[in-house]
Amino acid sequence: MSKYKHLNNLILPQELGSLTVPQCERLCGEIRKKIIATVMKNGGHLSSNLGTVELTVAIHRVFHSPDDKIVWDVGHQAYTHKLLTGRYDRFSTLRKEGGISGFCRPDESEHDAFISGHSSTAISAAFGMAEAMRINGDNHHAVAIIGDGAFTGGLAYEGLNNAGKSKDNIIVILNHNDMSISKNVGAFAKYLTSIRGNAAYLDAKKRVEKILAETPIVGEPIKKFILASKSALKSVLYHSTMFEDMGFVYLGPIDGHNISELEEALRAAKKLRCPVFVHVNTIKGRGYYPAENNPGAFHAIPSAGYDEENPDNNVTDSFSEIFGKKLSSLADADKNICAITAAMKYGTGLQHFAAKHGNRFFDVGIAEQHAVTFSAGLAKSGKIPVFAVYSSFLQRSYDQLIHDAAIDNTHIVLGIDRAGFIGDDGETHQGLFDVPMLLTIPNTVIYSPSTYAELEMCLESAVYLEDGIAAVRYPKGEETVTTGEGDTDSYSLKSNGSKRLAISYGRIVHNLYKAAGNYTDVLKLVKIFPIDEEVKKICMEYSEIYFFEESSRSGGIGERLLTELYQNGYKGKFVITSVDGFVKQASVSSCMEKYGLSENGMRKILERVGSENCAT
Repeated sequence: MSKYKHLNNLILPQELGSLTVPQCERLCGEIRKKIIATVMKNGGHLSSNLGTVELTVAIHRVFHSPDDKIVWDVGHQAYTHKLLTGRYDRFSTLRKEGGISGFCRPDESEHDAFISGHSSTAISAAFGMAEAMRINGDNHHAVAIIGDGAFTGGLAYEGLNNAGKSKDNIIVILNHNDMSISKNVGAFAKYLTSIRGNAAYLDAKKRVEKILAETPIVGEPIKKFILASKSALKSVLYHSTMFEDMGFVYLGPIDGHNISELEEALRAAKKLRCPVFVHVNTIKGRGYYPAENNPGAFHAIPSAGYDEENPDNNVTDSFSEIFGKKLSSLADADKNICAITAAMKYGTGLQHFAAKHGNRFFDVGIAEQHAVTFSAGLAKSGKIPVFAVYSSFLQRSYDQLIHDAAIDNTHIVLGIDRAGFIGDDGETHQGLFDVPMLLTIPNTVIYSPSTYAELEMCLESAVYLEDGIAAVRYPKGEETVTTGEGDTDSYSLKSNGSKRLAISYGRIVHNLYKAAGNYTDVLKLVKIFPIDEEVKKICMEYSEIYFFEESSRSGGIGERLLTELYQNGYKGKFVITSVDGFVKQASVSSCMEKYGLSENGMRKILERVGSENCAT
């Protein structure tokens, strides 16, 4: 008999409602087994998904997707949602090339109401859907499921502020587990902790109402007065939450692993037909003891499989680790250096800095915009702030980089982790847009080292740049060293006397050295912007130039160099090989091959005869 009896035989989610609660509990057990088995093989997010199994089952029993719009914040808590919405047969392809995404994708299923790779977006998106349904006369609901970690992002409050003032059928479900990727920080985390255990909150309010209603003569008038007033007495008897103050009906806290309690709360929320906030307590990693015991370590499992020491974050030999250790070393000698992270202390290697220089380490939560402006504030007070951030998350802070740092030439340092192809997380996490984004911002210097030694050199140069934004971008994972290349924080030319020149930067330079052989000169850029005048002089000596770039082609360094060379009168052949559009999940090596950035791909392009893709 299959261990996935319900998953195998039910038509989901339509037949969920026919199950008894005990059957639902058995289904939840099957789901956990399936998630654990798949993630341990394919990689992916484990702890967060194990914590939302019962909640997801309850949601799909009470609401009717896709008519009711279910919007998941991020998506690493939505694997159960995928299993319940027609993707069980394809679940083994999770995060694989050509398979289903690790995040919600509307082009993958009609049940995925909104794309969900980045945090804090669900409330705003669900509110937009709820407003559209109101305009259309549609009485269905929009349901946003958001984790407490995502509430460290300002967009969540912007959504709450607007949704609470509406009369829409919007329900916000807070999945509260006291844990995002790093430990949650800030006043909101403390606030939630203060009400997390207050399960008698609603009962207390009901008892007060009942006592007053039953008190002869004066009870009802007092009750009406309290409800209508803004007095301290109302605060005492009707201790409102911030969510109620913002216009929501608050239900909770609810046991997030009790299907009966969850369904009761969700059905009540559905009947109210107004903005409702449902506070659900869950345990991250529920049902798998190692993940329950260490949810941070089991947040993400790498595609190579599970490693007991740490699935993803504690890699000892990586660009992230070298960055963190070098920054901590610099801070040993300079008390002005500060480190900032947006809930990614371990992912960016800053645990080393935090351990030695805790009073100068700041985890601001999932708030990249705040991190940049906060850094600018530190800089204006004489500090040297270094903000370590994933490439795809830096996108959120574009306005702050321009307005709060660049315009006043304020010196902040960006350690841009996960630059380039990221692999199995797909479109939402590829680090392909930081270079085109930063090239548009004046007073910005960008470094892209290809080795650990270059990373250390570039970081030191960036830290002690006198003014402006200094960005150091580097990939996830280990260095790939080809002997004899030389390390620099500027540029280097490997010449064989050829009239053909190949140019690149970052980790793919190593592929280029191998592909170029002895018949093509190679120019390695490390300080990639502004483009050095000497680099342009070198390029003017060649009749053919081949530029390889692990970044978006549009607005990239290749296009910028091409423009500047032609402004200087260059008449030769210029071929750019880079990335166009969004890149779906696949291994990094597969992405390299597909876009001509592998050793084999570069060799084919360098050997190609003809003028295709040439600028003339």
